[in-house]
Amino acid sequence: MNIEIGIKSDPVQYRYSYQWLFDLMRRLNISNLQLGSFFEMYRLPDRYFMRLREQAADNGVRIRSCFTAHRELGGFLMDDPDFHAVALESYSRFLEIGSLLGADSVGSNPGAVLRDRMETKKQGIRRYLSAMEELSRRASRLGLKALTVEPMSSLAEPPSTPTEITNFMEHFAILHRSLPQETVPVYLCGDVSHGLADHSGRVVHGNLELFKLGIPWMWEFHLKNTNVMFSSTFGFGSEERGQGIVDLEAVRVLVDANRDRFPTETVVAYLEINGPKLGRDYTDRLLEQQLTQSIAAIKESFCKDEPARAGR
Repeated sequence: MNIEIGIKSDPVQYRYSYQWLFDLMRRLNISNLQLGSFFEMYRLPDRYFMRLREQAADNGVRIRSCFTAHRELGGFLMDDPDFHAVALESYSRFLEIGSLLGADSVGSNPGAVLRDRMETKKQGIRRYLSAMEELSRRASRLGLKALTVEPMSSLAEPPSTPTEITNFMEHFAILHRSLPQETVPVYLCGDVSHGLADHSGRVVHGNLELFKLGIPWMWEFHLKNTNVMFSSTFGFGSEERGQGIVDLEAVRVLVDANRDRFPTETVVAYLEINGPKLGRDYTDRLLEQQLTQSIAAIKESFCKDEPARAGR
């Protein structure tokens, strides 16, 4: 199993153009992009995504994955049939977009159960699993290779416990084994910063504990930093590394020790940060520095022995 490095596009939304990001990726020698979703995406015509695909290729970038940047596809967990219909329609369009872009996979976190409606969680999970079965069939017809789901850091956003993660992934594995020609596998988009703290702030499941648990189903994963209670996320600049709990060297050691447990030959680790405060003249200009410093730190840990891992 090989690890390659990539960038998720979230922080350029409404701040810089994709061409700006492609230029930066070329300077950083990074070729893998995970395209994050944005509000207008679901209404844009096919030609927009064909142009974006060509633009990326002209700059040596491959849009390898699509993954939501927000929680807009979480309607299956809501206790409202109108939300279910919109979630299915929008997710179906997201699959089409991924296919147009030449992506291998498309994914999302499952969404959130409203805190004052927690009794609807089990029913919402059943709806989500059922919807993903149908979406897996649609993805197969569109030529995608996989769908992905991201474990989160809250009981209101399943899967977030070892039992939930295991149950979700075993359900999807059974589906694909039973219909290998009609479905694509549903894997995890892991995240090294996602753990679970309870109502009092006590850490119940650590981030690396959950990350390791998910490795047998992990198609790709996000690299970002976090604090001790997983309540804030940020990058890997020199100051940020001193404030966060994610040790990139420890992540790399964990990945190296479990190489034979990943389900695919190449796994891409995407830097996923929001960047500085959006829409301020004194902060927007800091994005390039934040991305550059974080990628440098990631390469120092993940690519020092194998330069090709950077994705070129």
